[in-house]
Amino acid sequence: MVYLPSTPWTWCFLVIAFVESVIVLGFEGFVFATFQHNIRSDGNSYSQTRTIPTYLTLFIFAHIFLIGLVYDALRLKNTIQVIGLCVFNGALLIYAAIQMDQIQEANDFLLDKKVAREDIWSKIQPFLIAIPCVLGLCTVLMSIVAWKLYDEFAWTIYKHISADLRMKRRYLTFQIFVALLKFDFFFFLGFTIQFLVIVLESNDIEFQLTIVVIPLTIIFLLTAAWATRREITWLMTIVVIVFHGSMAYFLFKLVRMYTDKARKDQYMPARRSLTSFAVITLLLITITIVNAITCMLNFNKGLKPHITKRKFANEEEKHGMTELSPAAHHPVPSRMTID
Repeated sequence: MVYLPSTPWTWCFLVIAFVESVIVLGFEGFVFATFQHNIRSDGNSYSQTRTIPTYLTLFIFAHIFLIGLVYDALRLKNTIQVIGLCVFNGALLIYAAIQMDQIQEANDFLLDKKVAREDIWSKIQPFLIAIPCVLGLCTVLMSIVAWKLYDEFAWTIYKHISADLRMKRRYLTFQIFVALLKFDFFFFLGFTIQFLVIVLESNDIEFQLTIVVIPLTIIFLLTAAWATRREITWLMTIVVIVFHGSMAYFLFKLVRMYTDKARKDQYMPARRSLTSFAVITLLLITITIVNAITCMLNFNKGLKPHITKRKFANEEEKHGMTELSPAAHHPVPSRMTID
């Protein structure tokens, strides 16, 4: 069984994330059902009809991702990831606000084309307003709890790394890099899902190429984390080069979104949402590149033993080391505190 620290603040953080997810997904489900029921059978050819299913899919994925990362951060006592989750929740709030305007535009467009049975805006608007309100409240609560968790986890890191300030900085850089890779994955996939569903057609060659890129991205991000943990300089150099290539890819997509006149109507239903995802992803990639280079500069300086996993002979030993018992004060710890 995977160990989770059983302190009040850790459970509080997990409960807030879970309750938020249940409420938001319930509201999104109602909006989706109402919207889909309102569309006539002859209206499915318009890209505007795909906006709501896409938003619902993204929110489902976002909250599964959120719960998974919350559990992961608490299990590994990763302070950086806990703070990142508060920022991530704030980004979902912005996305929910953008969603509201784009759904209203889609509703008006479908009414104008006479493929919607009635004007449902008055029915779904209260729920679309409530979603960012719930996200905002939970972001504030999560931030308060994160501040409490910071004090708890700081002592854990002190016992694990010792009082060496330089080693603490190297460990912090590693923590930030691994957390960034996880958020890079979400925003890349979020952008790609919207691009595939709303903009591209299934018979388009770009559709097929984009599908292929998704598993390659997952493999790449796992490789980046593994190369950093093992301190493989040549592989990390390739990782940094590929990240620069991904920046060029998102810049190209962002520019084309506003200059491609042939696909203007296809981009319009999700252009604001795609823009926000592209900009956030570019920002994250930039920070990731800087952090990756900093991690490379820290190679062969004594951090590797602190972050390399070891197998245990029995669960009792594993539990003790996870708790950072006296055995964990050995110069080469056998249990890392974050992935």
